Amino acid sequence: MFSTQFKNSTILILLLSIVFAFNANSQINNWNPDLVKDSNEALAKMIEDTPKLNSFKDKAYGYAVFPKVTKAGIGIGAAAGKGVVYKNHEIVGSSKLKQVSIGLQLGGEQYGEVIFFENQESFDNFTNGNLKFNAQASAVAITAGASVDVAYQDGVAVFTRTLGGLMYQASIGGQHFKFEPIDE
Repeated sequence: MFSTQFKNSTILILLLSIVFAFNANSQINNWNPDLVKDSNEALAKMIEDTPKLNSFKDKAYGYAVFPKVTKAGIGIGAAAGKGVVYKNHEIVGSSKLKQVSIGLQLGGEQYGEVIFFENQESFDNFTNGNLKFNAQASAVAITAGASVDVAYQDGVAVFTRTLGGLMYQASIGGQHFKFEPIDE
């Protein structure tokens, strides 16, 4: 039993190292201009693939865009990504996404994710670090030409778009976020 736990711990450490290596970006004064560019491009591509997302963007109190989340797992999985947070369509900060999962999963993938906040309460929950997706949470997967008929759940709507890879598991349960306001 100890051997199995040691192997699982070693795998988890290896996976986390890989995930964080993929997400290393240069920053200037605690801000990454490439992240803003990548976030804008990722959201534009999601809207291009599914134009109905534009109504979510236009009506949302705020939103967070994670242009690239890297996820890998073999029984134990991990995911990480960095994103930009908007309120009233203006950048107010950045966010780090982290996820650890245990269960039936195998592979690795990268995807983009956007979280729309319906109101100030849901936005404040996110920026205060109180938004965490439980095991039952799921996102709507964006594919070109797909119809999106989804409503906010608890003030939040989440959409993902696969960038590459293959992962036998698809959930956002266990995601945690750390918001960092723009240094003024």
